[in-house]
Amino acid sequence: MCKTSIYILLFSLLLIGCSNSKQLVSPTSQSDFSQEQIDMIMSGEANEPMRVFKINNKQDSILLRTKSEALVVDPSDPVLQRFVDRLYTTVRDSMSLGAGIAAPQVGILKNIIWVQRFDKEDLPFEVYLNPKITKYSKMKQDCLEGCLSIPNKRDTTTTRAYAILFEYDRMDNTHVTEMVEAFTAVIVQHEVDHLNGILFLDHLEKEVKDVSHQ
Repeated sequence: MCKTSIYILLFSLLLIGCSNSKQLVSPTSQSDFSQEQIDMIMSGEANEPMRVFKINNKQDSILLRTKSEALVVDPSDPVLQRFVDRLYTTVRDSMSLGAGIAAPQVGILKNIIWVQRFDKEDLPFEVYLNPKITKYSKMKQDCLEGCLSIPNKRDTTTTRAYAILFEYDRMDNTHVTEMVEAFTAVIVQHEVDHLNGILFLDHLEKEVKDVSHQ
């Protein structure tokens, strides 16, 4: 084989090797997150909390009022796994210690929430992807609510359904439908509201308007 042929062969192998290397170091290329979201999520380790967006910050408030997007669940997506872990770390951080959190509260407009299950033994936290409430009970309940994105504000809402039927995807891409009652139902309603750009303050304003029109 002539030297020219050998050089061509080596160059071809080099190109193939480079091509394969690119695929190996780009696991996020098929991710359902935007590049900006990926940069935010991957900027910290799984055990590092993310910044909680606050309504008293103008730019934060705009995002908090924006509807989130449905998520294509890919259990093998390292970005999704990292984000779910960091979102949990954020809600359990000593600066937060909430009973629930939604993705928009850390600046990621995807339909993902964490909820503490007060209706289960040991009060576990569970993550729900693409949660949707399909039925609300006519019975209502009063509940003192607060929000990680609304500093120094707690008040009692009176319009939360006592029981809800909701469905969601799990991290393994299985789909679940279940009924939830009492305080846990309030947490789910509160977090699903976040995915639709709704804050618990909106319920308080609606209650005031309803009373004034009676």
